[in-house]
Amino acid sequence: MSQSPAAASNSPQVIGMGTVLDHVRAPRELQRPHVVEFRKVTKTYNVGKADEFTAIRDVTFVVEDLADKGEFVCVLGPSGCGKSTILRLIAGLEPQHPATGGEVSILGQPVVGSGSDRGMVFQDYTSFDHRTVLENVTFGLECLHMPRKQRDELGREWIHKMGLNVETDAHKYPHELSGGMRQRVAIARTLILKPRIILMDEPFGALDPLTRLNMQDLLVKLWKEVQATVFFITHSIEEAVFLGDRVYLMSNSPGTILEELEIEPATLPAHEMQRQPKFLEAVYYIRDKITKLESNQ
Repeated sequence: MSQSPAAASNSPQVIGMGTVLDHVRAPRELQRPHVVEFRKVTKTYNVGKADEFTAIRDVTFVVEDLADKGEFVCVLGPSGCGKSTILRLIAGLEPQHPATGGEVSILGQPVVGSGSDRGMVFQDYTSFDHRTVLENVTFGLECLHMPRKQRDELGREWIHKMGLNVETDAHKYPHELSGGMRQRVAIARTLILKPRIILMDEPFGALDPLTRLNMQDLLVKLWKEVQATVFFITHSIEEAVFLGDRVYLMSNSPGTILEELEIEPATLPAHEMQRQPKFLEAVYYIRDKITKLESNQ
């Protein structure tokens, strides 16, 4: 379980959607290398120019490498607080990478750029318009020079896992798909590569409410299967509480982590969880925090 050193000294964790519990950590020498670690990370854009802007400042947290399991970390905060900057620093994507100050590391090694150990899913439906669903899903395998027969077999398997019809959907093009179907294709294209870390930047933000809930249920199922660490950016408090093992609550810009909340795993589908008292307790707690932050902007 991860701990934000910056938050640990003055913020309780919320365990089981509302119960406060001190977090006891194992001795450092007994731990595996952290999956992700930020040490006093700051990112300033356009340094030395008139439009210089600091997106995040002194962000510190760790996500530990749990054997045969990955954590699901959601990041919440006011608009413009640097949530996406954190995600893209982990991904090693310019212009966010490199950080202006501090250190970002993956499995004990500094991030020096993008890598196959990290996969990213964006809010926009990032499909190749000239490629079929099957060709989109298997694009990464093609780049790895996997034989056509093998990658198509895996592609069909993942199309099925995503709830799409292998017979009728595999040979469609993106313009023939709904928004939810296109996002399923984008997620399959990432997960088929089995990255150690999955980075998701508001992937369900453009979906209608019912499709969004269905995608949340599907993502939880697939996450348990791939056993990867997930970083998930969202503006939806309900989504964060349903999906996350833990939630990082960020301050106004320049963003830093104000509080780290540990959430009890969901035991029901998303639409049912949203009626549970403990779920609502966690949602109201976080909403009150964010409302106070936004009123102080």
